[in-house]
Amino acid sequence: MSQFNAFEKKMRAAGMGDAPVAVFKRNYEALLRDETGMIPEQTIEPVAGLPKAEDLKMEKLPANLGEVVVIKLNGGLGTGMGLQGPKSLLDVRDGTNFIDLMVRQILSLRHKSGRNVRLLLMNSFSTSQDTLDHLNRYKDEGLASADEVEMMQNMIPKIDANTLAPVSWPNDPEQEWCPPGHGDVYPALVGSGWLDRLLADGVKYAFVSNSDNLGAILDPVLLDFFADSGAPFLMEVTRRTAADKKGGHLAKRSRDGRLLLREVAQCPDDDLEEFQNIDKHRYFNTNNLWLNLEKLKAQLKADSGVLPLPMIKNKKTVDPREPQSTPVYQLEIAMGSAIECFEGALAIEVPRSRFAPVKTTADLLALRSDAYEVLSDGQVRLREERHGLPPDISFSGEYKLVDSLDELGVPSLLDCKSLKISGLLHFEPGVVIVGDVIFQNTSAGRKVVTAGTYKNGSY
Repeated sequence: MSQFNAFEKKMRAAGMGDAPVAVFKRNYEALLRDETGMIPEQTIEPVAGLPKAEDLKMEKLPANLGEVVVIKLNGGLGTGMGLQGPKSLLDVRDGTNFIDLMVRQILSLRHKSGRNVRLLLMNSFSTSQDTLDHLNRYKDEGLASADEVEMMQNMIPKIDANTLAPVSWPNDPEQEWCPPGHGDVYPALVGSGWLDRLLADGVKYAFVSNSDNLGAILDPVLLDFFADSGAPFLMEVTRRTAADKKGGHLAKRSRDGRLLLREVAQCPDDDLEEFQNIDKHRYFNTNNLWLNLEKLKAQLKADSGVLPLPMIKNKKTVDPREPQSTPVYQLEIAMGSAIECFEGALAIEVPRSRFAPVKTTADLLALRSDAYEVLSDGQVRLREERHGLPPDISFSGEYKLVDSLDELGVPSLLDCKSLKISGLLHFEPGVVIVGDVIFQNTSAGRKVVTAGTYKNGSY
């Protein structure tokens, strides 16, 4: 393991503490052992009979709202959509961004309950300063300074795929580092001191979700259910559809009955048909998780400080903009995979409305339309008329970047089932899309779609 010494030296020099170093060491050792992490079909069983969130009832806000922290994973830049800063600072509508909505939700819960509901953002080195600058407008609410709201995501070295040593890239040394995946929330909680600090302040529970999932709000009913269950860990799952069949699913390990996640990279080729059987493997992880912080600390102690999460090996190039640059491995861990680390971990089926991530400009157009409503308390939800199903939108390449939506405009999508757009368009105010509609423009100029109703057809 002398090779690892170079990684530890590099991480220590960059300010990484014991927790992230220990996690990286475990994953590096798994890489050297050439672990595949495969989960064959014969070793698992399908999951059925989960409790449903819609069946839960609660008459008043629970007193334990003062014992929960909302943790938002806020390390991502919106570079895939042409942004230069944190995706969470992207306008949803009317000058309001993801961060503003999160704060509104927290302040509303504080006002309604009279409890100090806490917010903690896991920022990266790329998102920290811009996020804190924006939060300065909320300093009177105690939601502005890093000491109040920030937990820093760790960073880990990229590994030279040929030598398995730390990669060197003098042209841009920042490219020698990468994020460790959202499973970093566990070592970050420990290494930052936040886990002990929260417990000392009487915080027993954490609700963790991605900052770009506007459906992931702190639901007091789910908090009450989790607290009463006594479980160490609760995962929110929802039903897979045909569109989700290539994504991971929840399963039960045959030998001990523990719940686990299986991603497609962990599925042997011979089992792929069963992996994609959405009637057999019904549920996928929304990445909305509930943690019992006291039991998390106990489990970390039992596991010598490192949860044994499966290592995910991604092969890339050291500079993603240069395909000919040095091949590297980036080792990641996923926070949802921790479900198999806890005896007694639970899952609950939630409506798909709690899984509404904004990954593309198509997602953003839907969000900005009347298919969704933004409530005064910061909640974003599909209109009831949608019956839980968002419009299915697909764009041609002209609309990859956020700026392209400014010229496109926002039509009414309340009654839209699917919308396909190819070529440059501009929707005038008053355009209403109904059913399944296709717009095509093969000319170089921008085609204007005048006000009116466009229903079930090509235009």
